[in-house]
Amino acid sequence: MAKMEKGFVIRAAAFLMVIQVLSRLLGYARDSLLLNTFGQSYITDAYNAAFRIPDFIYNILIGGAISAAFIPVFSSYIANKDSDEAWKVSSIFSSWVLSLMLAGCLFSFIYAEPLLSWLVQFEEAEMALPVTLMRITLVQAIFMALSAIATGILQSYQHFTWPAIGTLLYNICIILGGVFLVRPIEAAWPGYGVAGFSVGVVAGAILTLVVQVPMLKKVGFRYRLCFDTRNPGLRQLVKLIIPVLIGLSVTQINLFITQYLATGLEDGLYTTLLTANRFFQLPLGVFAIAICTAIFPTMTQQAAVGELDEMKKSLSLGVRNISFVLLPSAVGLIMLREPIIRLLYEFSGKFTAYDTQIASQALLYYCIGLIAYGAAMALIRGFYAMQNTLTPVLVSVLAIVLNIVFSLLLVGPMGHRGLAFAYSLAGFAQCGFLLIFLRLKLGRMDLRHMLMTLFKTAVACLVMALAVWGANWGCELIFGIGSKLGQLLQVAVGIGVGVAVFFAAAYAMKMEELRLVLQMLKRRRAPKGDKSAGAADSDAQNTIEGLTDD
Repeated sequence: MAKMEKGFVIRAAAFLMVIQVLSRLLGYARDSLLLNTFGQSYITDAYNAAFRIPDFIYNILIGGAISAAFIPVFSSYIANKDSDEAWKVSSIFSSWVLSLMLAGCLFSFIYAEPLLSWLVQFEEAEMALPVTLMRITLVQAIFMALSAIATGILQSYQHFTWPAIGTLLYNICIILGGVFLVRPIEAAWPGYGVAGFSVGVVAGAILTLVVQVPMLKKVGFRYRLCFDTRNPGLRQLVKLIIPVLIGLSVTQINLFITQYLATGLEDGLYTTLLTANRFFQLPLGVFAIAICTAIFPTMTQQAAVGELDEMKKSLSLGVRNISFVLLPSAVGLIMLREPIIRLLYEFSGKFTAYDTQIASQALLYYCIGLIAYGAAMALIRGFYAMQNTLTPVLVSVLAIVLNIVFSLLLVGPMGHRGLAFAYSLAGFAQCGFLLIFLRLKLGRMDLRHMLMTLFKTAVACLVMALAVWGANWGCELIFGIGSKLGQLLQVAVGIGVGVAVFFAAAYAMKMEELRLVLQMLKRRRAPKGDKSAGAADSDAQNTIEGLTDD
């Protein structure tokens, strides 16, 4: 049975990884279509600003509550064969959340203009567009809340397929809205301008819910309107939600301030920051989260039985491997920032060479903090393994306050670059405070190994940066960058040279982290049914054990 469960987890993780990659590709197509239709301009700033209040309502009421509270509580009732109580708790939770959601959205719909006037620095004559777009987007927030509850229920029953597919359909609908609803189609369709994308957002949210309904029926979905505040399950939910709510509230305030400051700059710079931040988030989502997910169960077990020294070794391993992959990712993005943005977004002439330049400037300052945010992810899970959720929340709040302070100080002299740099500085502050508090809790934190890995990785990155610079210069000289083929060759050669040189340098320095990465790659290459896959798994596990025993 254990083997079957392990196989299921692996298959589910692999499926979700594929969906995540597809979702990011569709997200890129969505953003590229938007930017190549309107450029980085007041229009795209208005479109992005319109999401902030609906996202605030959604995230505060349900975004963090589903994973942090609803799924654990609902799943515990299902595991104990108490389905009646599970559906009762689900009904109470849904009733409260949806009632508050409807009230928040209705209030925001009525007072959209005064609310937005506090969050953006648009001229009075420019407020009509973001107000209209926000009112459309508020409808999306309601359906996304319903969809999130459905997803939480299905994931509790270990059904992942349709919720994951729903995320793909969401982006597809936005793309279709951008293709068919933006411009007039002869006399039959007047065209909605950028609102066509917003209509696609609403359609995507509805479809994300609809595709989950058949599976909800299969698991026996039941609902009745109920607001029983004495229910023990609801009280447990509230207890779990409060720390997350505090962190999300401060995070949203931080986003509001960043948006306000950015919209006071040149038109399009708010969109520029969002574009650059998506590139910044990519290696975090692909590498850092994967490493943290891999080490977290082990750390949890070690903490549960009091093996704190072993837990510290596992945590050190996670931080070292995150450093090993994120530092070269940051350097690579910095060296290739203009070629990558040029290749992916300069198509129609709406997204210009100037747009590429200012987006690459923001990406440079975001990348400075990439390793700090990755390490913080691992350190936070160290606290979670010890069932301490309060300290990470308080540290996150402090980091966000610092981000606001840095933003206010730097936006004047540095413009949009200052806002990106403030975000990076706050990441280092968060990482530093987490490390300090963990050391107070656990004692020495194997800093010697962490710093040695960081130093060796930095040396390898320096060699890599020189090689990528040479590859960039050579490709531009030989192929030019006037065509998409030339741009593609420049990026492809730059990435290939960078990866090869970095791994060669790491191999020459006999970096232990390289062994684990190679074992992981060996496992991924092993064909299905190949017995060597099992051997590779065993080798990888031995590598992990060897590294944590240092």
